[in-house]
Amino acid sequence: MRLPAGATIEAPHGTTIVAVTHADGVIMAGDRRATMGNVIAQRDIEKVFPADEFSCVGIAGTAGLAIEMVRLFQVELEHYEKLEGSTMSLDGKANRLSNMIRGNLAMAMQGLAVVPLFAGFDLDKGIGRIFSYDVTGGRYEEHSFHSVGSGSVFARGALKKRYRDDATETDAVRLAVDALYDAADDDSATGGPDLARRIFPVVMSVTADGLRRVPEPEVTAVVEAIVAERMTRPGG
Repeated sequence: MRLPAGATIEAPHGTTIVAVTHADGVIMAGDRRATMGNVIAQRDIEKVFPADEFSCVGIAGTAGLAIEMVRLFQVELEHYEKLEGSTMSLDGKANRLSNMIRGNLAMAMQGLAVVPLFAGFDLDKGIGRIFSYDVTGGRYEEHSFHSVGSGSVFARGALKKRYRDDATETDAVRLAVDALYDAADDDSATGGPDLARRIFPVVMSVTADGLRRVPEPEVTAVVEAIVAERMTRPGG
């Protein structure tokens, strides 16, 4: 499909995604807001998904296209595992996602870009790893932490100040949620924790034991602790 010259499509966009490595793996978290121009299109969208047993992917950009890309990515990884009888290497997964993003370049040139963040546990190296991308499918390995989306510059600034090399999984969850709070404080497209509606970030953890979604009660406790601290120190 090619749009007429000057035409635009108003579609929901998702932001912001953060990822943080720690001693046992990696954490990925995403806020819950989707925007369409200056309108909040959805307050509780989920933007962090399992890719397979040992990896996850967070979406930024045009939400509909991004979610379909993630679903296809999940199917391809499952298909590979069934054919080969083993899990694809983390580098292989990252490269496959790169190719899928490159295939969307024509749409990206018309404003319908998809820029995911990919993270997982490398079974060969025994560490958590993070990969970012550009709209052409360029793949870049990030170290310690990274963020994508409209609030990424604020989230990355928060992570840069607070990250420690000896961070535990619990520390990493707190760092990720804290960074999303800071992003929401300065970026209107990023949704902060909604205490009234009980809408909180989606947080995934990947370790040698596999992927798990951090239970909502755990995330709620972290959010409420952060909000309580910000009541006396709004800037963190």
